[in-house]
Amino acid sequence: MSDMPSDARRPERPAFITVGLDARWLRRSLFIIVAAIILWQIIQWSWSALAGFAFNILLAFLIAISFDPVISALVRRNWKRGLATALVLGVVYLISAGFLVLFGSLFVQQLGQLASSLPETVTEITAWLNSTFGLAIDTKQAVDSFVLTPEQLGNFASQWQGGVMGLVTGVLNVFVNLVVIIVFSFYLAADAPRLRRTIASWMPQESQRVVITVWDISIEKAGSFVLSKIILASISSVAYSAFFFLIGVPFWLPMGVFVGFVGQFIPMVGTYIGLAVPIVFTLTVKPISALWIVLFGTAYQQLETYLLTPRLANRVMSMNSGLALAAVFIGAALFGPVGAIIGIPLLAIVIAVAETYGHRYDLVPELQRKGEYEDPNDPLRPA
Repeated sequence: MSDMPSDARRPERPAFITVGLDARWLRRSLFIIVAAIILWQIIQWSWSALAGFAFNILLAFLIAISFDPVISALVRRNWKRGLATALVLGVVYLISAGFLVLFGSLFVQQLGQLASSLPETVTEITAWLNSTFGLAIDTKQAVDSFVLTPEQLGNFASQWQGGVMGLVTGVLNVFVNLVVIIVFSFYLAADAPRLRRTIASWMPQESQRVVITVWDISIEKAGSFVLSKIILASISSVAYSAFFFLIGVPFWLPMGVFVGFVGQFIPMVGTYIGLAVPIVFTLTVKPISALWIVLFGTAYQQLETYLLTPRLANRVMSMNSGLALAAVFIGAALFGPVGAIIGIPLLAIVIAVAETYGHRYDLVPELQRKGEYEDPNDPLRPA
């Protein structure tokens, strides 16, 4: 028999700890949790409902700062700011409306013809690649990758919020968005000084100086940058459209507008992407036209680099091409095609503020080798 007492062989019972909760504290905690959940749901719903409106306000702000240098120049000539804003933005919108009236139907018609000709074009390009380079590209698979089938178009139409009513609603939404952008761009441009003072009056004096500085920098540098890009893109679109019309490029109007704006708002590779599209289409119709497009594109790039850009953009800020390209892709991922256009203006504002408040340091001798610098306009290039 064991000498251990019987109590020692019994397993120990777990000790139970009783915790007392204050009923008022518990009710208060539950109320805070439920209120936080409800508030979060309200914020999510509000953002989903107002995201489109906020995006329109952002577009209106970018339009306002883009043309503010012209408006301010008229104000310095003793024009009233409201009248100067009405003149500048009115002319811009009237020219845009006139372009739509004159070329809108042609533009849409050529886009429709372009879409309908895609199967034949893809088939011809695939056959040319297979015969020239000995490839084995499946023509049917290539066509299906680039072209919407009737079944896909039918599914898309059935998903368009109720057919005709959905189409009418979409048109009304576009009209309302345009009205919001036009009205707020006028307001932000005409009432910018008073709006700036109103916002600054709600802040301490130290913060007021920061707000005023950021506002002025955004308008002076970023606005001039965007305006110069818009002017260069417009000139480029007119030049390429006229040239494409003269040499008989298919769908010359959308092709010219595409080359002009893509070349300006997508850095580094924009010009090559823009020219590649009309070249591909002309190869299937008149191959010699592709050579003329390359020659004209090269000549126009020289004209733009040495004549137009120094006159229009000699005082605007410089921007790293890699950062600008990243801004285009990020903007496209967040906001679609419009985001790709506004990505660079937003980056211009960020860079302008960073250049004002940032501090550059002297480079160490190892990094000051002149051979490492190829850009003569680089601010870090040693003398």
